[in-house]
Amino acid sequence: MKVAIVMGSDSDYKVVERAERMLKAFGIAVSVRVLSAHRTPEQAMNFAKNAEADGFEVIIGAAGKAAHLPGVLAAYTTLPIIGLPIKSSTMDGLDSLLSIVQMPKGIPVATVAIDGAENAALLAVQILSVRYPELRQKMKEYRKKMEEEVLEKDKAFSKQ
Repeated sequence: MKVAIVMGSDSDYKVVERAERMLKAFGIAVSVRVLSAHRTPEQAMNFAKNAEADGFEVIIGAAGKAAHLPGVLAAYTTLPIIGLPIKSSTMDGLDSLLSIVQMPKGIPVATVAIDGAENAALLAVQILSVRYPELRQKMKEYRKKMEEEVLEKDKAFSKQ
């Protein structure tokens, strides 16, 4: 089990690291790279073309502003790509979200919320769970733990 997280800029890491931590908590090997669709297009293309041969099974592409990186990666591989829009200073990430979600027919990119690193990781876990049933069990345990935490918070509020 191996997931790549590719970000367009190292400034995206403050968001990306949450996805990296989540994937590692599920026991998934993670490789984090900085490749730009615009500043290093050949390297991004080569990464995507070789990703499957390099053992990756899912790629999370994180990008802000024009946010073309996930789409560029998707153009060069048939591996599942999850777009992670990063909040930018200009439009609060709406530009990133729209750039990622509006892919042309035939080149899909799954897209999560702006700065939705945890959901990007969890979606990768769910995709991998089709092949690795132990991840499905870990996901069930994760959701059960979430449920218990919410019920504990509810109990605390009920006492007030």
